[in-house]
Amino acid sequence: MCRLFGFRSAIPSQVHSSLMSAENALGVQAENHPDGWGVAYYVAGAPHLIKSSAAAYDDRLFKRVSGIVSSQTVLAHVRKATVGEMSLVNSHPFQYGRWVMAHNGDIRGFSEVQPELAQMVDPRLRRFILGDTDSELIFYLFLTYLSRREELHRPGVDIDIVADSLRQTVDTILSLSAKKGLDDPLLTISLTDGVMMVACRKGKELHRSTYKASCPDRDMCPSLTFECENPSKSGYVSHFILSSEPLQGHNVWEALDDGAVVGCDWRMHQHEWRL
Repeated sequence: MCRLFGFRSAIPSQVHSSLMSAENALGVQAENHPDGWGVAYYVAGAPHLIKSSAAAYDDRLFKRVSGIVSSQTVLAHVRKATVGEMSLVNSHPFQYGRWVMAHNGDIRGFSEVQPELAQMVDPRLRRFILGDTDSELIFYLFLTYLSRREELHRPGVDIDIVADSLRQTVDTILSLSAKKGLDDPLLTISLTDGVMMVACRKGKELHRSTYKASCPDRDMCPSLTFECENPSKSGYVSHFILSSEPLQGHNVWEALDDGAVVGCDWRMHQHEWRL
């Protein structure tokens, strides 16, 4: 299966350690997930997406991108193909306008549900599906549900609406798979519009970190707050990190329960829901 990494921070931050230099950084995990990679990051509110069908651990471009990215919002992914060939269009994350999504898992028996799921996608969005993965179809199904409640290109969408649209997407796929007598799909998903991040854990592991045991930059960082090194008492967090595996370093990690939906809004307040 794939590995994903999502990051929201109160200040622009480097992600090189998480993507490359930590003992089990995403680039290291890519040795067992060699079928493509992608990194999305936001500059002045606009997403920048760099993808490749090469293996991240052996790709100089991945190392270069990892070294230069500094942003308040990053979503990265390394792929182990289960549905769809190895190609650039099948590599995650997927982007539409402000929205970016990565998926860890698969829809078992995808060919049996693909036609019905595709028909559920708004025709105005369906034409933008370029690859043949279940993940890209999941993304556009989410966008379809979100578009029924919000204008997709409008900034400032309420995070509860985003979370509800993601839950509706997962519920639809679970229900259709059950109707077809298929095994439960694996639907661990993270998505962002650059100012918020929402994720769900369904079937594949996902971990969250919102503070450090101690910040190595505490003596020089002008943005140090209580929440940087302690569990939040107010809901505000200085950073919100999601990872398929806990990363070595100073961050304190917690494993999310199956069925958990979590998010961080534009004010850096964290939220929790359930599927």
